[in-house]
Amino acid sequence: MSNTKVALVTGATQGLGLALVEGLARRLGPGDTVYLTGRDPERVAKAVAQLPETAAEVRGELYDVADPGAATRLADLLRDRHGGVDIVFGNAVMRVGPDDDPAAVIDEYTEVNNFGTTRLLRAFLPLLRDGGRLLVVASSLGTLHQLAPVLHGRFDGLSSLDEVDEQVASWRDAIKDGSAKAGAWPMFINIPSKIAQVAAVRVLAGQRRPEDTRRGILLAAVCPGMMNTPPPQACGGTSPPPLSPPRPPSRCLTWRRARCIPATTAG
Repeated sequence: MSNTKVALVTGATQGLGLALVEGLARRLGPGDTVYLTGRDPERVAKAVAQLPETAAEVRGELYDVADPGAATRLADLLRDRHGGVDIVFGNAVMRVGPDDDPAAVIDEYTEVNNFGTTRLLRAFLPLLRDGGRLLVVASSLGTLHQLAPVLHGRFDGLSSLDEVDEQVASWRDAIKDGSAKAGAWPMFINIPSKIAQVAAVRVLAGQRRPEDTRRGILLAAVCPGMMNTPPPQACGGTSPPPLSPPRPPSRCLTWRRARCIPATTAG
């Protein structure tokens, strides 16, 4: 059996994702592979080309997390190519600003940030080898205390990814038809979206804990704070921003009753 490692980073053509690829490539060794993925083939190629030489090989692959079939296709490709994966970072994100109309962007936003996350979990968790790591990059906003107490039940105590998706779809529809404004939903759509990402990890962490502990697998949400990364259009020129290794993100604290606990299956 091969001892080589395979890592995958989504949303990796700039910012934190690109820095994660570089950090993994520096830490892994000869024969190991790090997949740098994104939805634009030109940007994927440019990102791979700008990385420094490392012992591990960096390979670019197209992966549009908003495409419902993309996660399964890429998982099948890596299964055929390597037999499994060792490290997965779910880092793809659609960003929103204060001038964006929530109702106008919510469909694409949830497809990328939320349904893209649950599709990643469904497709790649079965590929994780013993000792593997799957980390979903959420946000420091991804905790229940950011949400009105009357809404906590929407994301607490869920039992399946399907239930998480149903709650996200219900919230999305309330944003689109305007009924969210009459309720307690925050108008900054990043907050419920990140809470739902953490909820998805918690569902699977609870289900998988005994087996993942036995196999040394870590499934976790990580919640970095604000980061100064360039907008996508800033990365289209010939002088990409310099890379710097990311600070280790703090574990995402989530909820059990009134106490915060790490959303992990091991460690």
